[in-house]
Amino acid sequence: MRGAPYQVIAAELRRRIEAGELLPGDRVPSTRALVRDFGVAMATATKALQVLQADQLVHPAPGVGTVVGPPPRSRRTAVSPDGVPDLNRDEVVRMGIAIADAEGLAALSMRRIAAELGVSTMALYRYVGGKDALVVQMVDAAIGEFPLGEIPAYWRDAVTAVARVHWAVYRRHLWLASAISLSRPQLVPRLLPHTDAVLQALRGFELFRLDKSAALSTTISLFAYVRGIALVMESEAQAEQDTGVTADEWVTRQSDQLAAMIAAGNLTAFQELLADGFEYEYDLDQLFEFGLGVFLDGLAARLR
Repeated sequence: MRGAPYQVIAAELRRRIEAGELLPGDRVPSTRALVRDFGVAMATATKALQVLQADQLVHPAPGVGTVVGPPPRSRRTAVSPDGVPDLNRDEVVRMGIAIADAEGLAALSMRRIAAELGVSTMALYRYVGGKDALVVQMVDAAIGEFPLGEIPAYWRDAVTAVARVHWAVYRRHLWLASAISLSRPQLVPRLLPHTDAVLQALRGFELFRLDKSAALSTTISLFAYVRGIALVMESEAQAEQDTGVTADEWVTRQSDQLAAMIAAGNLTAFQELLADGFEYEYDLDQLFEFGLGVFLDGLAARLR
């Protein structure tokens, strides 16, 4: 095959689809898998999939990846009286979320969204601004799917409620953790009440009344903990999608080599941990709850 690298990849995937090696509904290789298999950059892999999407041979399926077949919605043909496509901000944001859910933020671009909606790229800017502004709106919309509701009066229950809401959002939208910045926080309207709820839970304690930095540091530390675990979830989901191997299966495959390394290093604590056939069940939900409990126990000790 000849042509640019993205064209070579697109042609190979097209061949597999036409030959029936990839059937309608089957997941095509992810961008990361294409990077690994063809030795190309992420942008090249993304462009290859965009070629197939433009021809409606594949489409993003939230929670699955890119799958064979045309998108479940028809291309847009309606326009308003002034000749502008009949579009709205929420539709653009939702399409951005659908692409990010299926393929991650690396696959998100204004051009890609425009192709999925059947409009020109420039038509999107009047609704959402540029890509950075779009991502902030996507974050806001994703968080809005999980309203806080009534916050418990007891401080520990209140902090727990906020943390679990964040975890639920990250669980549904794996790209969200990498989209949110803690060092340069975006102005996300639906996220501000979460910060306020934690600060409200702490305001009754003298430590935080006298030391505002401690109150804010505690809030940031809480959000950083949940986000940190969520980043692991995102990378693990991507690794499983690319390889078809779960975390537990991967650990099992590495067990002999790990045992040899522990023995060679005379790592006695590790040896004791793994004695008697101990096997760790790698469950991120359980890990999240355990870490949250440790965080709250430490905070309780500080409050006392």
